[in-house]
Amino acid sequence: MWEYGGYAGKFLRLDMTNKKASTVPLTKEMARLHLGGNGFGAKILYNELKPGIDPLGPENKYVFASGPIQGTMVPTAGRSGVFTKSPLNGLFFDAYGGGSFGPEMKYAGWDAVIVEGQAESPTYVTVYDDKVEFKDASHLWGKYTFETQEIIKKDLNEPKAQIACIGPAGEKLVRFACTIWGARAAGRGGNGAVLGSKKLKALVIRGTNDVEVPNVDEFLKTVSEQYAKILANPGTGKALPSLGTPGVTTVQNQLGILGTRNWQTEVFEGTEKISGTAMRERLVVKDKGCMACPIYCTKLVHVKSGPYAGTIDEGPEYETIFAFGSNCGVDSLEMIAKADRLSDDIGVDTISAGAVISFAMECYEKGILSKEEVDGLDLKFGNQEALIQMMHKFGTREGVGDLLAEGAARAAKKIGKGSEKYAITIKDIENAGHSPRGMKGYCLGMATSTRGGSHQDGRPTGERVGKFDRKILDGKPEYAMGTQRTTTLQDSMCVCRMTEGIYGLTEVTNDHLNMINVVTGMNLKLPELVDITDRIWNVERSFNCREGARREHDVQAIRFMTEPIPDGPSKGMYSPKDELEMLKDKYYELRGWDKTTGIPTKDTLKRLSLNKQAEDLYK
Repeated sequence: MWEYGGYAGKFLRLDMTNKKASTVPLTKEMARLHLGGNGFGAKILYNELKPGIDPLGPENKYVFASGPIQGTMVPTAGRSGVFTKSPLNGLFFDAYGGGSFGPEMKYAGWDAVIVEGQAESPTYVTVYDDKVEFKDASHLWGKYTFETQEIIKKDLNEPKAQIACIGPAGEKLVRFACTIWGARAAGRGGNGAVLGSKKLKALVIRGTNDVEVPNVDEFLKTVSEQYAKILANPGTGKALPSLGTPGVTTVQNQLGILGTRNWQTEVFEGTEKISGTAMRERLVVKDKGCMACPIYCTKLVHVKSGPYAGTIDEGPEYETIFAFGSNCGVDSLEMIAKADRLSDDIGVDTISAGAVISFAMECYEKGILSKEEVDGLDLKFGNQEALIQMMHKFGTREGVGDLLAEGAARAAKKIGKGSEKYAITIKDIENAGHSPRGMKGYCLGMATSTRGGSHQDGRPTGERVGKFDRKILDGKPEYAMGTQRTTTLQDSMCVCRMTEGIYGLTEVTNDHLNMINVVTGMNLKLPELVDITDRIWNVERSFNCREGARREHDVQAIRFMTEPIPDGPSKGMYSPKDELEMLKDKYYELRGWDKTTGIPTKDTLKRLSLNKQAEDLYK
């Protein structure tokens, strides 16, 4: 066992330019102050990237990282994260995926893999424990992700290898391209384009090592208790195993907070046709779970008839149903399943892909984009065939696909004509399927998030399920900061967001603490764990501030700040700028950030042992 349990004790550095691999030792200080996953990714990128670099240039880096629990029996320990400077907004970005890639990386003896430089030609890398090889990937370039994985496994005779790869979208530097392993996606922020810029088609990992813990009996007892809590919880023990995340679709619509037709409204008349219940009744053939997970929230679907017959897909999840369904005016689960499978195969983030298409649909319907400008497609809301055709255009950057592959914010700037207000983005990242207008705490959490329009920083769950009143302002700065603390911790442990109701929605809890201590033997105290979350968050914030982000960037999409929800149960709700600014004042005070600039104060940074960040931001 390394100094602490759970860790492999080292990082792997891949120099794509020179095709060389090297080992970076993990220090006790790094583990104790930054924990893993999210913490490792933020720390590495802050220390190793110069401000102002091109996200798609050779100086950017891409980090795969796991937490201390990966490779163990801890519930939902199958996740891992990827970290880079986003091609969409030039800021820090992290994305996560389930499956088994993270545990396999740990079995191979690595807590993180740092990819740097830029290869001259398409390359893939194999990692068999300590043996690392750079291989020619010219025969894989242009292949979709599922075929890529099949070819590699056959060529290497390694059917159980874990493979993270990109599709044509990553190769073509589509700014919302993602990384795929198995049928899971590290979806958001354009990380796949960063791998494409480095000409790294795939990272193949196979490991034979064990992950050790200091006291096996104590570990098994704690894990057993956590499994029991998960199975006894109504959400993780019943709702998610039954319907998965698609079950949220109906709830969102009932509350009047389901993004519809590019967020022009938030009630969708076709919700029953695309609900979790409808999917269970018509398409689901099997329940699936990630490694070390008893929830089995993934739904394997099979389309057996109609124009999309033959489609087999792991999903779609709620976010994808929103993105290609209600937000594009589509009420066909069969088409949504097809679009989901195609997204994974091409290698694009489903949320951004659907958002970019819905943006184009609104521009088309309002006469901002002509039929000629969208390659002759009748790009009206609800046109399923046009939506699928647009998906193919992303992967090839053909015609209008080249414009929209830049993301909604960049596309709007090129189009002009007032289209900017129809680009529903936060910090130039397309908004996920939760309503900043209809949930005041979530609105603030999203505005102040380090990664923009992702729903994984400020969380909607507490307000959606009614534990917190979504319509009032009282307590919302505390709510926003609380959800950011818990998500930061979950992402540094690399546990699934589905367990937030078990570990804690807005508070760092003893459940988090006990699991970390029993795996690592660190014997952390609860205040230390809270400080770890704040330290990681402030590293991310410092990264963004070093890139020029300030208070004025902590805002919502134009539509959310200026247009009230027009109808439904949340009619009249929106986020006026003066209201948001008032909430930000209190939030910055809680965070220890300068209210004028939004930069963490020197005292805050030093309290969190972030002396380098204090020196950089207060030269």
